[in-house]
Amino acid sequence: MSKQKESVLAGFKAFLMRGNVIDLAVAVVIGAAFTNIVNSVVKGIIGPLVGAVGTKSLDGYSSCLKGTCGVNAKGEPTGVNILWGSVLNATLTFVITATVVYFLMVLPMAKYLARQEQRRKAREGVQETMEITELEVLKEIRDTLVAQRVHAGPANGHGQGYGQGQGPGRDGAF
Repeated sequence: MSKQKESVLAGFKAFLMRGNVIDLAVAVVIGAAFTNIVNSVVKGIIGPLVGAVGTKSLDGYSSCLKGTCGVNAKGEPTGVNILWGSVLNATLTFVITATVVYFLMVLPMAKYLARQEQRRKAREGVQETMEITELEVLKEIRDTLVAQRVHAGPANGHGQGYGQGQGPGRDGAF
């Protein structure tokens, strides 16, 4: 194989192995299976309930727009038949699918992500509070040490005041 063919195949393999392509493929397969379930519910339960008024199948609902609808002696359709029952069937299928997807997938995921965001913000807030509190404590310690040095002055038993090249300890350490 030439290097160009190898690089094209390597690029194609990299494209297929990216996470979002695999996730999309899984979503399509699951979506197809889910569509079969929804279609069964619409045809087996919703369709007969709606069709209880007339025919048993939503696909049987239609209106003739022009002339009388039917089939002539030659087997050709006559008139213009509007099949609004199949449109109603497809609309119900869509609404049921959208409802199930929203309430069983989108809404719980949105709530989960909102809780995760709240936890993350709470952790950041606690960390900032700890940093601020730690900084405040260090400032208080510094101010207390400065106040002690100012009040003690050169009569602190070491014979030297603050700022004469040495700190308050014997070895110059603070």
